[in-house]
Amino acid sequence: MHLSDEEIGSKTIVKQLKMFMDNRIVRSMIKALWDQKELEKSLGILSGVEKPNCFSERVKAKLLEWTLLRISKKLGIEEDKIRTRLKPKYLRKGMANVIIGIAENGITMPQVLHAPFLVVWDFTKQCNLMCKHCYINAVPHPSEDELSLEEKLDVVDQLDRAGVAAIAFSGGEPLMNKDFWEVAEYANEKGFFLSIASNGTLITKEVAERLKSVGVRYAEISLDSPYAEKHDSFRGIPGAFNRTVEGIRNVVKVGIDVGIAITSTKINKDDVLKMVDLSRSLGANKLIVFNFVPTGRGEFHLDLNPWEREELLRNLFLKWNEISNNCGLEILSTSPTYSRIGMEISSGPVSPTHFVSIDSKELEQIAEFLGGCGAGRLYCSIEPNGDVQPCVFMPIKLGNVLIDGFENIWKKNNLLKTLRNRDLLKGGCSSCRYKYVCGGCRARAYSYFRDPMAPDPGCIYNSEYWEKLTKGGK
Repeated sequence: MHLSDEEIGSKTIVKQLKMFMDNRIVRSMIKALWDQKELEKSLGILSGVEKPNCFSERVKAKLLEWTLLRISKKLGIEEDKIRTRLKPKYLRKGMANVIIGIAENGITMPQVLHAPFLVVWDFTKQCNLMCKHCYINAVPHPSEDELSLEEKLDVVDQLDRAGVAAIAFSGGEPLMNKDFWEVAEYANEKGFFLSIASNGTLITKEVAERLKSVGVRYAEISLDSPYAEKHDSFRGIPGAFNRTVEGIRNVVKVGIDVGIAITSTKINKDDVLKMVDLSRSLGANKLIVFNFVPTGRGEFHLDLNPWEREELLRNLFLKWNEISNNCGLEILSTSPTYSRIGMEISSGPVSPTHFVSIDSKELEQIAEFLGGCGAGRLYCSIEPNGDVQPCVFMPIKLGNVLIDGFENIWKKNNLLKTLRNRDLLKGGCSSCRYKYVCGGCRARAYSYFRDPMAPDPGCIYNSEYWEKLTKGGK
């Protein structure tokens, strides 16, 4: 949905972007002057970390500087802060992505970008654990069709050309793959923000130090309960809890930001709030409550009903607000419902999407820009064999990076175009007042209805669908 002036109203940040950039002449000029890599170069010149190689680059950088500094002045942001913020290459990648996205699509609700901010790369199917909720059906050995080292390096090049800012290495357990270190180091040289999703059991002190040395800035480590026996039962391996906790401590010691990830299910729903204290004691920066999606080994009977999910997320949100003034821990959730709950309560910090939190005073400015569920819009996934999916929890093959090319898939795939248009949602999600802020979990819609645009049956506003499903035996 393209935003009109009336709809933008008092959303200051989006209003300024629309004022300066969302008109036909400016958008045409941006597309004529810059592609993604050229715009990254201009931002590098503006921030002082790169030098122009020719008169054209100098002029383009000056033009961009004039525009961005006028916007920042209107927003009360100091010029030096803009230049400083753009020094890391991954932030320049992200900024260029937003600018080109606006040039291509205008200001939309939620915003459609030129490329995904984040690609979650399921690097391997190999894993040393056997988790009950594993979405990829991980196994002890790598699958035969996994990409070669040369092909993996080519994937990094493709993501770089596309304008992707961040890569999250996942799996399986990415640390079990022999190519991980070389690929991570190569991606770091290309300027990506690198993160790893791990079960933590293999992160010794030496591994933690090596993760830092290859440029990993964030580690998301899974812990399913504060109780060792319950976590080990969930993960299928005795002793996993103690090894994971030690892995978390090792990562914290070397100065990498840590997020503790817990997937909320029937088994551990009463443990989730207790994870707050454990996360704080371990020195984690974030506690991320993953929205359970019944796919892979994750069976339907593990899923929370809408009322259980609502109670859990509301209690989490209130807990976050309670501790936010005296604790650095962010409490986030991959459930888009969490952003809707934040808008309804609207006090203290809120989370318009699962990888960022903002102060509630800024909520009206940014929530509909980020837009809750980002599957196929803010991020997508790549499988061990190179298949591209809208989300790791939505096993729909869109194409293969080696055959079809990542940019081609991202730009031309019809399902991705559909996912980016919230006006095409069906059922209860289609008429919900929060559809541009939340949008429902598209992966859950696909799991239950085999239609990614169907209503998300995990929300209390869609409880009628849940009741119909459960009566049908789910």
